Amino acid sequence: MRTKERCLAKKGLRWTVLAGLALVFGVRVFGQVLGGGSLAGDSSAMPNPLADTTMKPGKALLFDLEAKFAKDTATGGGKAFATWFADDATTLSNGQATVHGREAIARSATWAAKDYQLTWTPTDAVMGLSGDMGYTWGHYEGHSRDADGNAKVTTGRYLTIWQKQKDGSWKVLLDASNDEPAGAGDCCKLPPGM
Repeated sequence: MRTKERCLAKKGLRWTVLAGLALVFGVRVFGQVLGGGSLAGDSSAMPNPLADTTMKPGKALLFDLEAKFAKDTATGGGKAFATWFADDATTLSNGQATVHGREAIARSATWAAKDYQLTWTPTDAVMGLSGDMGYTWGHYEGHSRDADGNAKVTTGRYLTIWQKQKDGSWKVLLDASNDEPAGAGDCCKLPPGM
């Protein structure tokens, strides 16, 4: 691919990524779990992208990367999570300061899998025209316990931007997440026991 064509392809991907960010963080999106279940709400009207027999290889690669990333994180906790990031990666987490660089991400991702289970499933994926960058987005769940031992669940949306590295491996360049917005009837609920 010539330099001009490569530049145009990367510009096209940037616009696609911006549109994806707008979709993930501007519109309530319901993710899917393998097997057609839903993490949040009824996903029966949504097609299951993992069952799509016409899926392009780039999309399939991104779904495969996400599955491996999620599996490693589920078994290895924060330490395993951090290994998936590029040296110059960034995380944008809801209500937290931006974290730059894999080493800083590793220092901030200190949870053990036994204490906190982070799971996610991509709803969709888009590979850039150049084939060296793409993104996935979907729904996540975090399971932990509060100080009293009560189960605590957080849900939200995420966007992961993937980039092929010089050695041929794929790493996370950007991981952004946003907690699920409150439901329509949640604004005025009192805590249990009040």
